[in-house]
Amino acid sequence: MKNRERTEKKAVSAGKTDLYFCPVARQCGGCQYLNIPYPEQLEKKQAKMQRLLGRYGKVWPIHGMENPFHYRNKVHAVFGFRKGEVISGAYEEGTHRIVPVEQCLIEDEKSSEIIGTIRRMLKSFKIRVYDEDTGYGLLRHVLIRRGFATGEILVVLVTASPVFPSKNNFVKALRSQHPEITTIVQNINGRGTSMVLGDREHVLYGKGYIEDILCGYRFRISPGSFYQVNPVQTEYLYGKAIELVGLTGRETVLDAYCGIGTIGILAASRAKQVIGVERNAQAIHDAIQNAKANGIRNISFYCKDATEFMTEMARDGQAVDVVLMDPPRGGSTEVFIRAVAAVRAKRVVYISCGPETLARDLELFRRIGYRVRGAWPVDMFPFTAAHVETVVSLNREKGG
Repeated sequence: MKNRERTEKKAVSAGKTDLYFCPVARQCGGCQYLNIPYPEQLEKKQAKMQRLLGRYGKVWPIHGMENPFHYRNKVHAVFGFRKGEVISGAYEEGTHRIVPVEQCLIEDEKSSEIIGTIRRMLKSFKIRVYDEDTGYGLLRHVLIRRGFATGEILVVLVTASPVFPSKNNFVKALRSQHPEITTIVQNINGRGTSMVLGDREHVLYGKGYIEDILCGYRFRISPGSFYQVNPVQTEYLYGKAIELVGLTGRETVLDAYCGIGTIGILAASRAKQVIGVERNAQAIHDAIQNAKANGIRNISFYCKDATEFMTEMARDGQAVDVVLMDPPRGGSTEVFIRAVAAVRAKRVVYISCGPETLARDLELFRRIGYRVRGAWPVDMFPFTAAHVETVVSLNREKGG
C-alpha cells in the first residue's frame, strides 16, 4: 500500500483534485479511471460485466487487487525527438504523437527506471532515435519484461537497422548502472509499420529470454511471446480456470491460442493428455522448452492455426473432452467456435480480455448448443475502463 500512499500524498502536494495524480493522464489516455477510487472502479466493471454477460448465466463478483499499482510486468516505450531533446513514452491515444512519460502508476517501477537510463545514455553514445517522417535514426522502441517472482529482467532494444555502433560498450554501460538486467536483445524492425517488434533479433547479453514462476511452474519468456502482464491476478485467473475444467485424469484437453504453454502445462498434471496449438513460432519454441523444464510429458505442441487444427481433427474423426481458449482482444471467430463443436468438446473454458467480443462469442456458442455455467471477472487492468479479464465455463447441452 506504500505506492498508493505516496501517490496520494503527491496529488495533495501538487494541489490536484484527482485521487491518483498523473501529469500526463489526459494526453496518454491509458488510465480512464484514474480519478475514481478503486472500489468504485470495481463496481463499474462489475456492472458492465453484468450488463454484457448476465443474460447468458451467473456473473460472479469481480476479483480485484489488494494493491492495484505498478502491476504491469511488461513496459514499452517509444522513442522520439521534441524541441531537440530525446523523449520516450507512449503514443497519445489515437495518434502517433509521443507523450513523454517519466513514471507510470501501473507499470513496473524498475522497468521505467531502466528506460530513463537508456534515454539519458543516447547522447553520449551518439545514438539517434528513429524519425517516422524521414525514416532516419536507429532506436525506435525499448521493451522491458520482468519476472516478478524471479527478478529476471529482459531489455529489448528495437532498432531500425541491424547496424548498432558501439553496441558492446552501450550494453556494458547500461549494465553497470543496472546490474539487475539479466539479458539484452536487439530486435530489428525496419518496416514502416506500427508493429513494435520486427522478425530479426540478436542477443547482445545473456540468454535472450527470462524465466518467471507462475502457479508453481517455471516459464520461459522471449521478447515476442505472450505472457499475462499482471502476474498477481493471473495466479487467480488460471487457478479458477483449472478449477472450472474439473479434470479427473481421463480427459484429452486442447489448449487453443496456447502461447508459451502456461494454462496447458497447468492442466497437464490433471489430464490424460494436453494438445497445445499456437501460430506464433517463437511462443511454441518457448512452450516446448517450458514443458521440458517442468517435467511435463503428456503435452504436445503444434505451430498451427487452431481453427484449421480442430477442423482437421474432426475430419479424421478425432474428438477432445475440453477446449481451453484464450484468444486475443478481438475475440474468436464463428468458424473457430463451430470447430470446437466439430471436435465434440463437452466443456469449454474461455478466458477473455475483451468483454464486448466475449459477449458476441457467447451468443455464438449458445446457438450451437453450449450453455454458460458462470462467468468470473478478474480485474487484470486496474485504472483502465475497457478491459476486464473473464473466465467463463461452458458445457455442451445434450443433443447439442
